[in-house]
Amino acid sequence: MNAPAGARRPPGAPRASLAARGAGTARSAVHAASGHRLGAAHPRTEGPADLRLVPPALAAWGAAALALGLPGHAAVAGASACALLAVVLLLPARLRGRGRAGVRTAAAMALACAAAGGGVAAAHAADVHRGPLPDLARRYAHVTAEVTVTGDPRPVRPRVRGSDLLPGAVALRAETVRVTASDGTVTETRAPVLLLVRQEHRGAAGAAAGGGERPPPAWLGLLPTTRLEVRARLAPAREDGAGGRDAAAVLRVRAGGPPVVTGAPTAVQRTAGELRSGLREASDGLPPDARALLPGLVVGDTSRIPADLDAAFRTTDMLHLLAVSGANLSILLVLLIGPPGTASRAERRGAAPLLGLSLRTTAVVCALLTVAFVVVCRPEPSVLRAAACGLITIAAIGTGRRRSLLPALAAAVLLLVLLDPWLARDFGFLLSVLATGSLLTVAPRWSGALRRRGVPGRIAEALAAAAAAQAVCAPVVAVLAAHVSLVAVPCNLLAEFLVAPATVLGFGALAAAPLSMSLAEALARAAGWPTAGIAAVARAGASLPGAGLAWPGSWTGAVLLAALVGAVALAAGRLVRHPWFCAACAAVLLLAVLRPAPLVRPLTGWPPPGWRLAVCDVGQGDALALAAGEGAAVVVDTGPDPEPVDRCLHALGVTTVPLLVLTHFHADHVAGLPGVLRGRAVGAIQTTALGEPSGRAAAVRREAARAGVPVVRAEPGERRRTGDLSWEVLWPREPPPPGPPSPSGEEANDSSVTLLVRSAGLTLFLPGDLEPPAQRRLLRARPDLPPVDVLKVAHHGSAHQEPELLERLRPRVALVSCGEGNPYGHPAPRTVSELRASGAAVLRTDIHGSLAVTADGTVVASG
Repeated sequence: MNAPAGARRPPGAPRASLAARGAGTARSAVHAASGHRLGAAHPRTEGPADLRLVPPALAAWGAAALALGLPGHAAVAGASACALLAVVLLLPARLRGRGRAGVRTAAAMALACAAAGGGVAAAHAADVHRGPLPDLARRYAHVTAEVTVTGDPRPVRPRVRGSDLLPGAVALRAETVRVTASDGTVTETRAPVLLLVRQEHRGAAGAAAGGGERPPPAWLGLLPTTRLEVRARLAPAREDGAGGRDAAAVLRVRAGGPPVVTGAPTAVQRTAGELRSGLREASDGLPPDARALLPGLVVGDTSRIPADLDAAFRTTDMLHLLAVSGANLSILLVLLIGPPGTASRAERRGAAPLLGLSLRTTAVVCALLTVAFVVVCRPEPSVLRAAACGLITIAAIGTGRRRSLLPALAAAVLLLVLLDPWLARDFGFLLSVLATGSLLTVAPRWSGALRRRGVPGRIAEALAAAAAAQAVCAPVVAVLAAHVSLVAVPCNLLAEFLVAPATVLGFGALAAAPLSMSLAEALARAAGWPTAGIAAVARAGASLPGAGLAWPGSWTGAVLLAALVGAVALAAGRLVRHPWFCAACAAVLLLAVLRPAPLVRPLTGWPPPGWRLAVCDVGQGDALALAAGEGAAVVVDTGPDPEPVDRCLHALGVTTVPLLVLTHFHADHVAGLPGVLRGRAVGAIQTTALGEPSGRAAAVRREAARAGVPVVRAEPGERRRTGDLSWEVLWPREPPPPGPPSPSGEEANDSSVTLLVRSAGLTLFLPGDLEPPAQRRLLRARPDLPPVDVLKVAHHGSAHQEPELLERLRPRVALVSCGEGNPYGHPAPRTVSELRASGAAVLRTDIHGSLAVTADGTVVASG
């Protein structure tokens, strides 16, 4: 509130102009005349922030989250206690007049909302666990179930477990209608379930085609409200990693063909599905990144996004752009009603006044648009939160009263938590609310501070919005991803200017597709330019050496990061007064992101100068690099995931790979192939003679053909040289054994390409995953094997080693590539003891991180 007209100016305060003083007096008069402690809802005046709904919303949210993790009786007792305490607080307030009635009433309201949130959450949790499904799931029973699909199918990417690549799957939420147990008992029950659908293997031919690794495509086109009949094996929801904690059970379905549909989806869902399908069809002709990203930006359809682009969005903390949220709805509403500050004025802007729509008609159209937005984009947590905020704001516009958006956000949180208490434990919902709250509270203050220091208004708003959202959300992201992105603010800032045109043009293509596919394709092509720009920003940011900083992925780490962010925010106001200090901080941050090797290497010691062999820390798998000149390396195996090997080679400065050796086709050695091929010139890929597992071997050939890299077979006795690096292929010397492959995969291990390497005076032995039978045959075939300086221990240091081979090699250094906390017990204590007893120094990637051997035999660890 401004001071009264006759108040004296405090000493040292600047003199206000007559116009400013008059405006302040007018605003004071308007607020005073309203008779309300928060002032008038005048479109040109701003009263104090209305925080009355914030404590009740937080109380309901916290109580719901807590109740979902408690036993039913404890949750009910807690809710009852909150309700009783609320009544106790209200009674004295009525008897003692106004006094502290306001505080008591506010506390009682918060307790009442906590009671409601906890009670509703307890009821929902009890509803999930009622009926026969939980008991059948605990027994892993086989059932035939009739279910109604309640959510969009989403692909679950294949993942590596040991030497196997688990097949891709489709996850979709559903509600059971009827369950028939294996003994013929039929139960009609309505319970939420999660379906995990995996394609059945169809022999070697199917595996060779890669079909066992991809999610069954026929299931990806299912629409909500479709009724299915499935035969499945039940499993408890808590054991599922695909987000089934709010489900009564997980139904694991083996799909031998298309789904059995017993009921068609509703007309509304068919229409929404046709619109989404039309957008996908209109974007088919776009470049790969734009084709994959445009449906995700517009309607949250991420089914086309490749793993490397998804990883780039995660590294740069831009993943929120693919979760349809309030930003998408806001862009559409601004087109119709103009900026929020002018929505209820006579001089309002936007398309509505141009079309001659009245204020109330505009509100109705906005409400219909919001409902259509939810139907097309699906009721995800961020979409529901955006829709609830939008409807509350629209109601205020329709009645001609302007409301603060902060109460609208609090009311939306309160309503959504009471309607669906599972949102209280949803990280996406938490991030969505935090980001929106930061844009309403923190961003305006930071934007004003930047404008006062001469930053142009639009740039100040965009920079403040990106920084505020990142500062508030970073602790939660750290829990989810165990990293802090150092490039999130600039990447989100650059992307912000591209999101609006991409979204508007994308929605235009979505709406035009049913009417004219030619028009829809033209709009999609126009949207493809900013969409491709967003993808380029994500890829460029993720490619920087210091894009991400490892951080503890726990709530303790989140609290530490929140404290650090808060301290920086508090100190920023004073630090900006010292431009040289700010410039120094910016330079340090830039160096941390770019990490130029000449400057970073003396500080980190990685990579060490003159390294000859590097064993990359890629988890439970193998990936090695042999130095072959400036920026070049011969790479042996790629690990189970593209990202770690790409990061490792990037840190080593490897841009050229004259030869990539894949010792055998187990997933923990070849699944990271796209990471090696990414942005590097690869001369050839050399593999073993045994193409097993056939699905992985076929996937390697497909990836190589896509990159235009020839695939050659390693021949026994083959010798090669590049610079001072030379190597000989020692194994396999025998043809693959006839007959079907062993389920244990020993044949593939025993066919590992084994190399004897000489580099700058060092002798290295790289045996892949050779098992003891093959190790013994190798000894017989090569009795002249010399002692070596460095041994890469076979099969991640498993207990299956041939003592005679270790005695013959007598390595000075033994390097073990294994994953932290792997379930196989690698490396085996017996193997480590035998190596140490022979005089070898044993180093492991799970403890020491990536390992590098220099020309003098010194081993340097990155960790």
